[in-house]
Amino acid sequence: MASAVAALRGAYGRAVGERRNRPEVWQVLRGLLLLAFTMVGTAGAAHGDHDSLRDMDALGYVLAFFAAAPFTVVPVLPLPALVVSAAAVSSYMAIGYAFGPVIVALALVTIVASASTPLHRAVAVFVPVAALVTAGLTIRFVRDPGSSGWVALLAGIAWIGAPWAIGSFLRLRSEGRVRTRREEAARAVDEERLRIAAEVHDVAGHGLAVIAMQAGVALHVLDRRPEQARIALEEIRAASTEALDGLRATLAQLRTPGADAPLTPGLPGLADLPALAERIGRAGVPVDLDSSGQAVPVSPAVDHAAYRIVQESLTNVLRHANANHVRVTTAWTAETLTLFVRDDGTAAPGPAGGGLTGMRERAEAAGGTVRAGATADGGFEVVAVLPVAPR
Repeated sequence: MASAVAALRGAYGRAVGERRNRPEVWQVLRGLLLLAFTMVGTAGAAHGDHDSLRDMDALGYVLAFFAAAPFTVVPVLPLPALVVSAAAVSSYMAIGYAFGPVIVALALVTIVASASTPLHRAVAVFVPVAALVTAGLTIRFVRDPGSSGWVALLAGIAWIGAPWAIGSFLRLRSEGRVRTRREEAARAVDEERLRIAAEVHDVAGHGLAVIAMQAGVALHVLDRRPEQARIALEEIRAASTEALDGLRATLAQLRTPGADAPLTPGLPGLADLPALAERIGRAGVPVDLDSSGQAVPVSPAVDHAAYRIVQESLTNVLRHANANHVRVTTAWTAETLTLFVRDDGTAAPGPAGGGLTGMRERAEAAGGTVRAGATADGGFEVVAVLPVAPR
C-alpha cells in the first residue's frame, strides 16, 4: 500500500511539472555551445553573404547573442526566454543583417519553450511571438523587395511555426505519459485497498464464523454439560485471538513504508492448512486433508491465496452448508496447484455471496480461476486452479 501511494505521489509530482529554481548544468552547457555556434556562425555568414542590407557590426553581434543566450534558461523561464530570443531575431532581420545561425537559435528556443509550457499558455504566446518575427521579416522584405523576399518571409514564418508544433507535440506526449503513470498508480492504490479489504474480510469472517459456532455450542450445553461449555469458550478465545493476530498482520502492511513485496512475512499459507482443518473440526465439522502429485515450491502470493481460498470455503461450510464432513484435496503438477474443497452438506454455501466473489478475485490476481457448484450427491464443491508462480 505504501509503495503504491508513493508511486501515486511521484506520478502527481511529475504531472504538475515541478521545476527547479535554476537551470541544470547540462542545460547551461548546451546553451553555451549554441551561443558559441551562433556567434561564430554569424561571423561566417556575414563574411560570405553579399546580399545583406547591412554589414555585421557590434549591434549585430549583440542581437545574435540575445538570440541564442536565452537557451540556457528556457526550461526555467520558457516564455520570457522565447520573447527575448524572438525580439532579437526580429530586430536582426529588420535591420538587414545576413541570414545565419540566429534562426537556428530561435528554432531551438521555440521547441524547448513550447515543450516546457502548458498548451493553453503556449498558444496565447505563440501568436504575438509569430507576429513579432513576421514583422521583422516583413520590414526586411519591404526594404529589399527582391524575388527572394517572399520566400524568406514564408520560410521565416515556417521556421518558427514548425518548431512550435514540434515542441507542442513533445509536450502533449509527455503529458500523456504522465497521465498514464498517474492512472497506473491510482489503479495500484485501488488494487491494494481491495486486497487489504479482502484480507480483512477473510480473517474477520472466518473468526466470527468459528466464534458463532462455538458460542452456539456453549449455550446449548451450558446447563447440562458445563465442562463442554468451558471447552467451547476456550475455542472462542483461541479463535478471537487468532483473528486479532491476523488483522494485526494485515494492517501492519499499511505501516510498512516503501515495501515492494505484496505480502508481509507471517501471513498464513499452505503449511497452515492442518491447523485450519483442526480448528474447523473443533467447531463441529470434521475436515480431511488429502494431496496428490509431487508438491513444488510456490510463490508467496500463490501460497497465501491458496490458504485464503480454502479458509473461505470452509467458513462458508460452517455458515451455510449444514455439512457433516469436508474433504480438502491439493493436486499438484509441475505448473499448477488445484484445490478441491468438497462437503456433504444439504445446502449450497452461498454461491451468490461475497465469499465466492472474493475467492475468484484472489485466484484471478494470482493468474488462476475458481469455480463452484453443487455436486451430484447434494453436496457443494469449490475448485481453484492456481499457477505455481503468479502471472
